[in-house]
Amino acid sequence: MKKRDKIIYWVATLWLALGMTSTGIVQLIGMQDEIDRTVDHLGFPVYFLTIIGIWKLLGVIAILVPKFSLIKEWAYAGFFFNMTGALYAHVAMGDPFSEMFPALLLLALTIVSWYFRPESRKLSLNFVK
Repeated sequence: MKKRDKIIYWVATLWLALGMTSTGIVQLIGMQDEIDRTVDHLGFPVYFLTIIGIWKLLGVIAILVPKFSLIKEWAYAGFFFNMTGALYAHVAMGDPFSEMFPALLLLALTIVSWYFRPESRKLSLNFVK
């Protein structure tokens, strides 16, 4: 792996981890602003915040720890589904771009981190011949 690719991977991954951790914590503690934006405005149930918050934190752990390639793939997929779902919800509600930008940024970081991950963090498909 080239040095440039390692730098891109780690910058994207650390920013992704920071973003997912901070939003996961906000969702878990049920900050009023998050409830207003997600539950009231977008129409999600309150318990949805707890579910998403827990899965975000578990996903961060999965992408940061070494090994466990299959779980890493699931975490990246979960981040991708979560952020595309958030984008769609904001588009469906007619929200301005400023409301969509955090989800768009986290989606981009998810894709960049996944694409530039080192071989040691990729799922080996040796069983496919």
